[in-house]
Amino acid sequence: MPTESIRIKTTLGHELSGSLELPTGLVRGAALFAHCFTCTQKSRAAVAITRALAARGIASLRFDFTGLGGSEGEFGRAGFATDVSDLVAAGRFLAGRFGDGILLVGHSLGGAAVLAAAEQMGGVAAVATIGAPSDVPHVLENIEGDLKAIEASGSGAVTIGGRKFDLSSEFIANTMQTDLLERVAAMRLPMLVLHSPTDQIVGIEHAGQIFDAAFHPKSFVSMAGADHLLLNKEDAAFAADMVASWASRYLPLRDELEMPENGVIVRTGNGKFGTEVHTESHRFVADEPASYGGDDTAPTPYDLLNAALGTCTAMTIKMYADRKGMAFEGTTIHITHDRDHGTDCDHCEDGARIQSLDRRIELHGDLSAEERAKLIEIADKCPVHRTLEGELHIHTDVAD
Repeated sequence: MPTESIRIKTTLGHELSGSLELPTGLVRGAALFAHCFTCTQKSRAAVAITRALAARGIASLRFDFTGLGGSEGEFGRAGFATDVSDLVAAGRFLAGRFGDGILLVGHSLGGAAVLAAAEQMGGVAAVATIGAPSDVPHVLENIEGDLKAIEASGSGAVTIGGRKFDLSSEFIANTMQTDLLERVAAMRLPMLVLHSPTDQIVGIEHAGQIFDAAFHPKSFVSMAGADHLLLNKEDAAFAADMVASWASRYLPLRDELEMPENGVIVRTGNGKFGTEVHTESHRFVADEPASYGGDDTAPTPYDLLNAALGTCTAMTIKMYADRKGMAFEGTTIHITHDRDHGTDCDHCEDGARIQSLDRRIELHGDLSAEERAKLIEIADKCPVHRTLEGELHIHTDVAD
């Protein structure tokens, strides 16, 4: 996916580091992702989910909370209230670029943060949480250190997930003061709760309490077997697919390009080569591979050309075989494009640079030799084949 590096200014004056995953085609919605406690925007869940949303036309921003990853500030003095403030700042940036109606997605403590921030932000369309705790003080159980001594002295060293931090008494106080379920009960937004019954960090009972406190429409998805951090790529992909599919029901998806009454409309998308194609009833994208400087998110223009010949050939063969009652069981067709066919062409002028499409056809089924020969003959009569070999003119007009 095309990715932009983003810097977001907070109300405290420091900058947050973020990555905006953009759809290859047109943007039809926007989402904001909050990562887990002491994680960063590069966590597997953050990357998988934001890219899955982008693949569905939803521009998705993931960022590092204060003092983590590439963001400025001191994590040990920030606390949960600062996480919420960071989300508000990131949401303001996202809404300023794409308009209101964004999706909030939070993982672990990031899930608690989006629940706490949703009403403050405004312009939120829906909220999804993954492995979120129902009470914010629960996160303190994962901190190794003498928290009582820190409260008394003002600061002290702790270990969180194997990493050392200097924690302040303000961090602990901010964490203790949030009544998350009260905020969930006051929220009137569509909600998706994803949680694993085998989560050893945040128990499944937390998901039940969040779900019970929320108003409809609300949905629950159990991710049996997944660990809390979604370290298994299949678990992260599953969560991403669930969030992306669910969100499409609630996001006010933008549709900036109408379907044509005939032909296709093509419009430049995101990335270096990303391009969106609209037919009368379908839309899809085209791209170039990374070796050509593209993002490799979709077929190339020549892939689409090859596909046009291949699919038309297959349809024509099947239509004829079915009409003649042949024992036809399908075809496999391989199309390749040669940009300099003239060097080995026996019917071309010397030195001519001739392009060719090479087609290899496999016919499946109990067919006689005569039937096979006839189907290969019919392949050359497919409409796209005739168009490509006919006298083709391309007329170009400049639109107003």
